[in-house]
Amino acid sequence: MLTFTHRAEDALATFHAAAVRWNPDVCLRLARSGTQLQPQMVEGPEPGDEQRSVGALTVYVEPGLDGTVDAGDHNILTLVSG
Repeated sequence: MLTFTHRAEDALATFHAAAVRWNPDVCLRLARSGTQLQPQMVEGPEPGDEQRSVGALTVYVEPGLDGTVDAGDHNILTLVSG
C-alpha cells in the first residue's frame, strides 16, 4: 500500500500548480528514479499505473511502489519502505 506524508502532499500540490500554468489538463505521474520518486507531467496513465488520490489531486503511480512517500529538502520525493 502506498501512503503520502503531508510534506509529500504539499510537494505534489506545488508541482501540479506549476505544471498547470503551461497545460491546464496536465496530470502527475510518480515513477522511481534511483532512490527518489520523479514527478512527471503526463496526459494520462501509462499501462498498469495505479490511480491515487493525494489531497485534491489525482496522481498516477507506476506499478509496484509500496511504502510511504515523503518530501525532503527542495521537495525531493523519496519512498520509505513500509
